[in-house]
Amino acid sequence: MMLKAKDIMTTDVVTIRGSDTVAEAVKKMNSQGLRALIVQRRHDQDAYGIVTETDIIYKVAAFGKDPKQMRVYEIMTKPCIVVNPDLGVEYVARLFAQTHIHLAPVIQDTLLGVISISDILKKGDFVEKPKALLLEDRIQEAIVEARATCAENGPTSKECAAAWDIVEELQAEAAHQKAERIEKTAFEVYCEENPDAFEARVYDN
Repeated sequence: MMLKAKDIMTTDVVTIRGSDTVAEAVKKMNSQGLRALIVQRRHDQDAYGIVTETDIIYKVAAFGKDPKQMRVYEIMTKPCIVVNPDLGVEYVARLFAQTHIHLAPVIQDTLLGVISISDILKKGDFVEKPKALLLEDRIQEAIVEARATCAENGPTSKECAAAWDIVEELQAEAAHQKAERIEKTAFEVYCEENPDAFEARVYDN
């Protein structure tokens, strides 16, 4: 089973209002040892925001502005990137990598928690169970299975085509997880040896 965001998120969420001063945000962060705060919604249809330590340093401290005079809403990001509680941890990690964020609120209708790169590092199972490796194992098994099925039923059989569909789905999933393009699928390799397998698969729908 893939670990999900809800399995490793921190449920104890510290929030702040957009109208609060940046000084209040700094005080909250320092007292609780936090790198970001979730900005509360003004009403149920409103979006959540986020204010991070870098927002404060880059937009306030770096310009010598007075944090007691500035409000959180002036420097926050809103709406912020949010995570669904059922999103697999690997996908959360990829979302963070692509968007260069370190933390996101976990939301399903309401705010359930926050998930951060620290949560993934401390509570994720990527060290014991790297998902791409598990998927590679499944792909190898499926290829063996497909070749056996095709040897038994013939390269142009429905069974052969279906077996390669499974392999291609797994390979596509692996490529998606690694965010890369497949140079040559296992089925294409098989077709180089058995050209008629390709024809059968194309015209057989």
